[in-house]
Amino acid sequence: MPRSGWRKSESDRRLSDLVSVGVLMRVFPPEVVDSVIAECGRTEQRRRSLPARSVAYFAMGMALHSDGSYEDVLALISDGLSWAERTDGSRRLANKAAISHARDRLGPEAMEKLFARVASPLASKDTEGCWLAGRRLVAIDGTCLDLADTPANDAFFGRPGVNKGERSAFPQARVVALAECGTHAMFDAEIGPYTTSENALSGDLLDRLEKGMLCLADRGFYSFEAWQRAAKTGADLCWRVKDNLKLVSIKDLPDGSYLAEVFHSTKDRNRRHPVRVRVIEYTIDDGRQPTGPYRLITTILDPADAPAIELATAYAERWEIESAFDELKTHQRGPRAVLRSKSPDLVTQEIWGHLCCHYAIRSLMFGAAVDAGRDPDRVSFVAALRISRRSIAQAGAFPP
Repeated sequence: MPRSGWRKSESDRRLSDLVSVGVLMRVFPPEVVDSVIAECGRTEQRRRSLPARSVAYFAMGMALHSDGSYEDVLALISDGLSWAERTDGSRRLANKAAISHARDRLGPEAMEKLFARVASPLASKDTEGCWLAGRRLVAIDGTCLDLADTPANDAFFGRPGVNKGERSAFPQARVVALAECGTHAMFDAEIGPYTTSENALSGDLLDRLEKGMLCLADRGFYSFEAWQRAAKTGADLCWRVKDNLKLVSIKDLPDGSYLAEVFHSTKDRNRRHPVRVRVIEYTIDDGRQPTGPYRLITTILDPADAPAIELATAYAERWEIESAFDELKTHQRGPRAVLRSKSPDLVTQEIWGHLCCHYAIRSLMFGAAVDAGRDPDRVSFVAALRISRRSIAQAGAFPP
C-alpha cells in the first residue's frame, strides 16, 4: 500500500511494467547485490548515472525482457528501482553507448558471484517429487547458446562445425549446470567456450556436490575420474553408462540389480584397484517399441535403501534439467534468438544474467506452488514468465 509522503516517479510507465524489477529484487536483494559488487571491487568511485547496482539489475533485466532494446530495458529497470527505493526516477536515461560502458565497468565476475551467493536448491523436505530415499534429486547436463557473430566472440568461444568442412553461422558458449529436478531451479553452473567439452567444464561442478544429494547424469558424463571426483563429495550418484563399459557381476541382489567393480583402465583391472558400484539394467516397454537396455550405476549399494525400480524411475527425472534449459532458451531468451553481447566478457555477464533471471522466476513459481499446496512441476513457466514481465502490482511486490 502507498504511504503518506511517497511520490510516484515521473514516468509514463505503468506499475504493471515495473513489478518485474520487484521479482528480481525480492530474490536478489539490493544489499546482497551491493555486497557482491564491493567484494569484486566494482563499486563506483564517483556518482554516475548508471551505478553498479543498476547495471547488475540491468543484466538480469536483459534476460527478462530479451526482446527489448537497451534503452527500453534500462527504462524499465530505472523506473522499477525508483519505485522500490521511493526515489525520483525522472533523471535522464543513458544511451546505448553509455550502457555498454557501464556493463564493461561491472564485468562478468560480479554477476557470477551474485548467482553463486543467492542460488541454492529450493525444495523443503516435504516438497513433492524432489527426493528419493531422503536424498535431494539433482541432475547435471549442458547446453549451448548462440552468440553475436563478432571476431572477438568467434576467437574466444569458437563455433561448431557443420557438413563439408563449413562452420555454423554463430559462435557458441557452452553452459553446464546443476538443477534441482523437482523444481527446475538451476543452482550452480559453469560457463565456457564451445571448444571446451561438457566433461571438462563439469569438473568443478562435481566438486561442489554435497552430501544428501543424489546426482543423475547421462552416459556422456561418465569417466572413472569424474565418478571418483563426484563420489568424494559425499553425494550419491546414479549415472547411465555406455554399453562398452565392462561390468561383471560379483554379487546378484534380490531386486534384480547386482554389484560390480569399475576400474580406471584395463591395465588397472589387472592391478586390482576397483571401485564397487551397483548396476541396474532395464528396458522400457510402454506398449510401443521397447527402448533400451539402459544401464545405471549407483553409489547406493544396499537395495533396501533404494530399490532398483525406484532408481530406474528416478533416472527419468534427469530430463527435468532439459526442461529447465528449454525454459531459458525457448521462452525466456526466445526461440532461435542470439545473445546480443559482442565481447566475451559481456557475453559471460549476459549468460549469468539469464541464469539469475531464470532462478528468480523459478523461486517465484516455487513460492506460489507452496502457497497453493501444489507440485512445483504443475506450475506453468510461461505463465510465470508473463506475470514476471507484466503484472498488477500487489502489496509487497517490492522489498521494503
